[in-house]
Amino acid sequence: MREIVLDTETTGFDPVTGDRLAEIGCIELENHIATGRNFHRYINPEREMPDAAFRIHGLSTAFLADKPKFAAVADEFLAFVGEDPLVIHNAEFDMKFINYELEKAGKRAIPFQRAIDTVKMARTKFPGSPASLDALCKRFNIDNSNRTLHGALLDAQLLADVYLELLGGRQTGLTLAADDAGTGDMNFAKRAAARSDRPVREPRLFAPTAEELAAHAAFVAKLKDPVWLQ
Repeated sequence: MREIVLDTETTGFDPVTGDRLAEIGCIELENHIATGRNFHRYINPEREMPDAAFRIHGLSTAFLADKPKFAAVADEFLAFVGEDPLVIHNAEFDMKFINYELEKAGKRAIPFQRAIDTVKMARTKFPGSPASLDALCKRFNIDNSNRTLHGALLDAQLLADVYLELLGGRQTGLTLAADDAGTGDMNFAKRAAARSDRPVREPRLFAPTAEELAAHAAFVAKLKDPVWLQ
């Protein structure tokens, strides 16, 4: 089963009032295990970055000025996510921006039904408790000490850990590696990119081998009225 853990950074809260995407980060999971494949792009939002947004993610107007516009990466993004479920923290927010950008680029919107909202999962599992990404990292003892600023790729990797804990237990293959500290646009970019190089465990295969099937058939043949044959 393939899933895509996705996060975005934006210039504000609502594309209808002129806000735009500034960053997209996606992590591929197979059978709930990271494969090492990711999609990460900074986006030229075609507008000035408000100070309030800059203080959250550290992406300045100057840093994004030479980055591609969303229309230039839309096909690559759609090819990466395919038709698979999208794991998103507060899915309504990110899907609103993604579909606005897709429609603006002349592409079809992604059905909201494809989104798995981890905020809703957390509130169902822990009613009345904080459901922010930082709060869930603290609850599950996930190291988010490098999250001095929000970043789409880093947040997607943290969310992948949180998502698996919400499902019942995090796989060790998703543990984040430590990284050098730093500040500013370029150091922020390096910190986010470095986390895509962590060791990855291959997805497990759950299908039985031919030898296992033969051994099971031989075992069942020795039983009296086995339930497997009813």
